[in-house]
Amino acid sequence: MMKTSVALLLLATSAFAQMPGTRTPKVTAAPIAKVTVSQGGKAKIEMMFRVLPGYHINSHTPSSELYIPTSLALDVPTDVSVAGLHYPDGELISFPFDPDTKLSVYTGDITVNGLVMAAKSTPRGTYRVHGNLHYQACDNRACYPPSTVPIAFDVTVAKPAVAHTAHPNPAQSPHVHN
Repeated sequence: MMKTSVALLLLATSAFAQMPGTRTPKVTAAPIAKVTVSQGGKAKIEMMFRVLPGYHINSHTPSSELYIPTSLALDVPTDVSVAGLHYPDGELISFPFDPDTKLSVYTGDITVNGLVMAAKSTPRGTYRVHGNLHYQACDNRACYPPSTVPIAFDVTVAKPAVAHTAHPNPAQSPHVHN
């Protein structure tokens, strides 16, 4: 009787572990290149993510307000900001669970672009920016609880470049020299 109970418990546990929805879907973030920006200036930033094969995530503008959009939240130091975040357009795909409806999703590699800006008064130095990509992943059978993938990158604030003005040619003599 004891062996039968243990066997049933092990069987139930392994069956539960293989049920759809118990796998943890993942989105990964590529390392983000260090950004250098001049005091009072701005620079482009590119943040790349990969949705693992077999999964999709809702786009930044999902097909329905009932779906959780993919979004990036950044925690930036004082006098440094990130603005103009641009998310890619989602792919319109239908899935076996509802073949008549197309959902706006991301699959594979996605890139979020933005601008890093530093105030003129920002002291020169290197600042660390932290953030999280918030998303909800699904496969062809189930959607999983919302999740996040952390990111971090460095912003170096440098002295503004000195603008060099072109010097006009020195005054020329109006006389022809032979």
